[in-house]
Amino acid sequence: MNIEISFVGTQQGLEAKVLPREGFELKTILSAGLLGKKRLTRWMSWAKLPVGTAQSMCFLIRKRPDLVVGVGGYVSGPLVLSAWILRIPILIHEQNSIPGLTNKWLGKVADKVAVSFKESAKFFSKDKVELTGNMIREEFCQPRESFPKGPRGLFRVLVLGGSQGAHSINVAMVEALESLASKKGNIHITHQTGESDFEMVKREYENSGLSHDVRPFIDGMAEQYRKASLVVCRAGATTLAEVTACGKVSVLIPYPHAAHNHQEKNARVLDAADAGELVLDQELSGPRIAQSILHAMDNPERMEEMEENSYQLGNRDATEKVRQICMELLEDATPKSGHAGKTQGNYVLSCF
Repeated sequence: MNIEISFVGTQQGLEAKVLPREGFELKTILSAGLLGKKRLTRWMSWAKLPVGTAQSMCFLIRKRPDLVVGVGGYVSGPLVLSAWILRIPILIHEQNSIPGLTNKWLGKVADKVAVSFKESAKFFSKDKVELTGNMIREEFCQPRESFPKGPRGLFRVLVLGGSQGAHSINVAMVEALESLASKKGNIHITHQTGESDFEMVKREYENSGLSHDVRPFIDGMAEQYRKASLVVCRAGATTLAEVTACGKVSVLIPYPHAAHNHQEKNARVLDAADAGELVLDQELSGPRIAQSILHAMDNPERMEEMEENSYQLGNRDATEKVRQICMELLEDATPKSGHAGKTQGNYVLSCF
């Protein structure tokens, strides 16, 4: 089947940088979040809503997609509702354990809802929802047997803060270096800092004498996950999907200002499954993070148990499951979308 895919997002979103670089078409519309905004900013967001809806309607009428896929961002609202009005099949993908407000609303009009966590299935109609896991790149889904082995006895810590870095994690790790000095020669830390803290963090690692690799960004993430003995990170849905797909133990420090506190709720799923350790951002400090790392180093058998728990949580076939749902919806797309005269391949529109 010949399938064409386009994406819809905003000019301010990360998609505006990534997708054109990868060769995908990106349509941008006016849209902004409403939750957690101050009064003036919230009114500006409301003002963008009718404009974004009009842009969505015009774009859908012109492109005539056979399927619209929404992943819960604020762009999904006007575009998916426009697709519903035009009777275009809709798939919603919920990444977090507790759905955001947008997906809760859109789930009522969607034809199918794919969820990453079984905990979120109860928020949607039983006849629509399917547990798929969160889609990640194929390189993260290789069998554990293919993972490279690091130097024997070397404990490798991977510290991540997302594309922008995480200042509180950066500061805590810098403060933890003194407590980890006793393990010099037995530990290596790879730390992704983001741009703003890079020079400060790099300087502190150099002064510590610990084996390290400090970078503002990391491109080869799959390789870094596979080499890691322990991952220190935020608790975004994609990060957790990658961690569990690779079967890695994690110290999870949820971003405290995430909408609906969804990162903490995501982290609690792994914590309850004994696949990771939850450390709240307000509890984070150098001694606290050093304690978690040292405990992991001193308890290899315990780490093996947690690695197995993490691996069992991983949904390495999530992308294939979502693809199958898309294909099923596309089979009925022509009569439902009113495209009886179409002879070309199917057209899929994905919105952030």
